[in-house]
Amino acid sequence: MRLENKVVAITGGDSGIGLACARLFLAEGADVAIISNNPKTLESAKLQLGANVLAVKADVTAPETLRTAFEEISQRFGHVDVLFSGAGIAANTPLEGASAETVERVLSINLAGSFYTVQAALPYLRSGSSVILMGSIMATQGYAGLAIYAASKAGLGGMARSLATELTPRGIRVNTLVAGATQTAIWNGLVETEAQAQQVKDSVAKTIPLGRLNTADEVAQAALFLASDQSSTVHAAELVVDGGTSGAPHGAPVYLG
Repeated sequence: MRLENKVVAITGGDSGIGLACARLFLAEGADVAIISNNPKTLESAKLQLGANVLAVKADVTAPETLRTAFEEISQRFGHVDVLFSGAGIAANTPLEGASAETVERVLSINLAGSFYTVQAALPYLRSGSSVILMGSIMATQGYAGLAIYAASKAGLGGMARSLATELTPRGIRVNTLVAGATQTAIWNGLVETEAQAQQVKDSVAKTIPLGRLNTADEVAQAALFLASDQSSTVHAAELVVDGGTSGAPHGAPVYLG
């Protein structure tokens, strides 16, 4: 088991990629703590994952709640070996019509929230620990109407490189997991109905060389590599999981006919 005797903390561990990571990391022998500001989904995730999982309520935009959360994690497990910063949201922010409230919310959760998460976890991260930030290919794809989401994810890449330099003397690795389109509930934040979400996903699938979206479990497998000692010299890197969208876009069905 690749994470035996390791302690993992996951923000956004109550849904989507974060929940898939929690499930996989448990199977690989880790002690797992999941963090979310939603008591309902947090409890649901804990029921799915089992009694040994520590579920902690905290808001990534409120540093004091994160500090309290990591104190609780430390009391239970003693330290943290793997930090997966997976809390994030998507929202439409067209140049004409995006509200200041939406802009600030996306940046606060996705970008500042990741910084606050690493900051709160730092006292408990040991030498040899792995920090994983949850990026997105949207940072570089130039989709109209998603400027602020793209900016938040592009910012994470820059943040990860700076944090990697800062944390190198402590023996802590920092990497970014850059996901392409993935089957999660995040699509629901961009449209009004499930049917519309499915239409968007079907359309996006045509732009992916492999012809389909990632599953959350597939992205979790890449996160497992970054979390484990198998990636012991992978540092300040971006691991892209996008079905070829970034590297070979013209292999997509929309171009091949």
